[in-house]
Amino acid sequence: METSKMSVQSTAGSSSLQHVMRKHPLLAFFVMAYAISWILSIPVILSQWGILSNSDLVTMIFFTIKSFGPFLAAYIMIRLIDGQAGLQRWRQSIRQVRAGWQWYLFILLGIPALALVGITVLPGALASFQGFRPNFLVTYLVSFILIFFGGGPLGEEPGWRGFALPRLQPRHGALRGTLLLGVLWVGWHLPDFLTSAQRSGPGTNFVTLFTINFPIFFLMVMAMAVIFTWVSNHTHGSLFMLILLHASINTFGIVQPLFTAASVIKTDLFMCIAFAVPAVLVLILTHGRLGYQPVGEQPIG
Repeated sequence: METSKMSVQSTAGSSSLQHVMRKHPLLAFFVMAYAISWILSIPVILSQWGILSNSDLVTMIFFTIKSFGPFLAAYIMIRLIDGQAGLQRWRQSIRQVRAGWQWYLFILLGIPALALVGITVLPGALASFQGFRPNFLVTYLVSFILIFFGGGPLGEEPGWRGFALPRLQPRHGALRGTLLLGVLWVGWHLPDFLTSAQRSGPGTNFVTLFTINFPIFFLMVMAMAVIFTWVSNHTHGSLFMLILLHASINTFGIVQPLFTAASVIKTDLFMCIAFAVPAVLVLILTHGRLGYQPVGEQPIG
């Protein structure tokens, strides 16, 4: 009798939770995405600060897995709200490779070019270039593939732009929805500022970290959020293209160490410059619409 009562209470509690999640899908999504990723970041942080045994392999595994927090949160929410039909549409978007050639050109060549321009405008950065190593192109291509599947893009984009953005834009508009997502995207990365991923660890100068590095990172991610929304709205929400874009940005990380100037290797300033200028141009040219097309309207930009 008691067991039956507990089972009923458990079922009722589960039903109540699902009701809240359906009523507040964006809140539920972000809470889950943060919780999953932040909890999985704990072993990485403790390892790098010497509280747990410091193993590069363990760090890499947990850092990779934690990046799939948004993916898992989106999967749970889509299954809860839209069922198998919703999951099928989501998967199709991840496999949607059809897009204009100009978007592939922008993502695969334009992104590295913008990053290089960001470097060249920093005093002394270009002079610090050490030259390409043998087989650099092969290393770059292999790294691109590995990062595409395991370096964050596949783990993040199906959540940020596959679940959150399509719900934020109709409610808040393209610009406000993008800026809100950008702030939450920055917040999701906060545990990284206790690890080497954001140049932190034992001996870190936290004053410099949070008065210089974090503001630069914040502006960089906000500019990236604008570019991501713009690409999404012009490729019919193709998650494949957004994952590719994210991978192109992250893969430039193997080029960055070839420049030894402190302004390049100790901050994200060059990336902030690389994306801030085109983001402002996109906002101006699209009148802040970022190519968003509500039902019954024509796209702008």
